[in-house]
Amino acid sequence: MARHVHFVGSIGLDTVEEVFATVGSLLGGHCRRIPDGEVGGRRQWISWQYPLLRSSPYLRVDETRPIAGTGFCQLRLQEGVVPEEISFGELGYAREARASYLDFLEARKAGVIPTGIRFQVCLPTPFAVMGFIAAQDVPVVAPAYERAMIGEVERLCSAIPHSDLAIQWDVCLEMVMFDGRFQGLPSFPGMEQVFAKGFAQICAPIPDAVELGFHLCYGDMDAMHFVDPLDAGKAVDLANLIRRSITHKISWIHLPVPVDRKDVAYFEPLNRLDLTGGTELYLGVVGKDGVDGTKRRIAAASKVVSDFGIAMECGMARGRNVGTVRELLRTHAAALQT
Repeated sequence: MARHVHFVGSIGLDTVEEVFATVGSLLGGHCRRIPDGEVGGRRQWISWQYPLLRSSPYLRVDETRPIAGTGFCQLRLQEGVVPEEISFGELGYAREARASYLDFLEARKAGVIPTGIRFQVCLPTPFAVMGFIAAQDVPVVAPAYERAMIGEVERLCSAIPHSDLAIQWDVCLEMVMFDGRFQGLPSFPGMEQVFAKGFAQICAPIPDAVELGFHLCYGDMDAMHFVDPLDAGKAVDLANLIRRSITHKISWIHLPVPVDRKDVAYFEPLNRLDLTGGTELYLGVVGKDGVDGTKRRIAAASKVVSDFGIAMECGMARGRNVGTVRELLRTHAAALQT
């Protein structure tokens, strides 16, 4: 029987205080970690980073290269830029997290959030943000952006007590490429080695006492995947690759589940998912079809794995209004009832 809830990141309420109050009252006893809901501009996931990249003196907008579905154009290196001089400075994630952590402490002090729950900070892998950069310039831009993201991790871990902190890497572009069926994000030679190296680099600075988890994602453009997974197999294989690539303990893995998949066959690949070391498994079984559909997906998954928590496929903010979000939160709570 599923007993715990995981939130991928964005929740879709208006303020951080509202997120903690609402989640705490409805589901606090079922959460091991709570994010701040990624309010404001962060509601659009990596789109929040586009203005930062656009303002860089090392990049320029290429208006001949629109990025479908975003309203943005790809960015190119400015002419004459020397790769070694590229620097992005603060990306904003640590600064936002430090402010939200103060709200987290206030909510916990007031009893809104139960003691023992960690403050969860969700970060996109640097690879995902490179989707804004023209392909030929990625090899030059990516190392500088990765250094900046590692700096964010280090600032996070300096500002927030390790016993209170949980960091989640959002793995989207890698997941879709690893699946290999979406033409807009094709696989490439040496992909597994590139991904393995990237995961190792971004996880290396995270102290042992900070919890670490991964959200494997097939995209959430207006509440739709880039492509629906055929089953959990590719996500399982990527999760196992991540485990082999890093030394930090993995506290949790989150895998998506399409809303129309209530069959046992979808979940059968979970038999080969490596959960050694006490890694928690969360499945994105909570859907827009409400409690009945959610419970049917839980029942199907339970025939393959006996111990897992529930979640949405992805975040709850994009393409959903506050009323829909509150209904989804109530669905989480109702689905946990016997």
